[in-house]
Amino acid sequence: MPLVRAIAARVRESLPVQIELDDLVHAGVLGLFDAVDKYDASKNVVFHLYAKHRIRGAILDSLRQLDWASRDLRKRFKAFEVATQQEAQRLGRSPSEEEVAHAIGISPKLFHKQKTELHSAGMISTPAHRVEKPEATHFVEATEAPERQPDRLLAHRELKDAIDRSLQDLPPRYRRVIVLYYRKERTMKQIGAELGVNESRVSQIHKAALEKLAIAMRAGGFSGVDAFVEDLGNC
Repeated sequence: MPLVRAIAARVRESLPVQIELDDLVHAGVLGLFDAVDKYDASKNVVFHLYAKHRIRGAILDSLRQLDWASRDLRKRFKAFEVATQQEAQRLGRSPSEEEVAHAIGISPKLFHKQKTELHSAGMISTPAHRVEKPEATHFVEATEAPERQPDRLLAHRELKDAIDRSLQDLPPRYRRVIVLYYRKERTMKQIGAELGVNESRVSQIHKAALEKLAIAMRAGGFSGVDAFVEDLGNC
């Protein structure tokens, strides 16, 4: 049970506020029961390592099945979205909250209250992470954006953590090439100049580094190279 709660708490860190920790723990317990039923000691795998994957998997499955925005909130969001787009087209600029509220036919006070509810449900992004559509709308529907789904947020975070851990085990020069190429977006030629080697040598180091990362990632439960190389630039 401490393992279940620890995994659930770790998952909870990446999720919207309306996702309850107790719900994740409940799902994790079901995963633990499944692990107990299917554990095979003859495989020479320590139980808690086997259970860890079952628990996390059960929690992720529960998140995929979770409808964390009610129909009423979705309908309200759509109304706000349409009104915002129409006012933006009419005014030629982003409308204020008062103007959108007037277009919908509600008071600015009620509009602000409903907007706060939408934000709490994860349907409107915070200003720091706002994704505006071409019509200059102030809203983004998280439930329609795959990358904002709870299981995708968690998967990306776990992938980033796994990559960071694996990078620390690489030889310094290998690690530097990976960081410069994927995170600093340097070209092979620029990296070569910085390291004092030619492009061909940089390419060799890059390939060897990815092979070592692939081995480390597979050992951590991730399969294939493409799956995490594609995310290196985003992590």
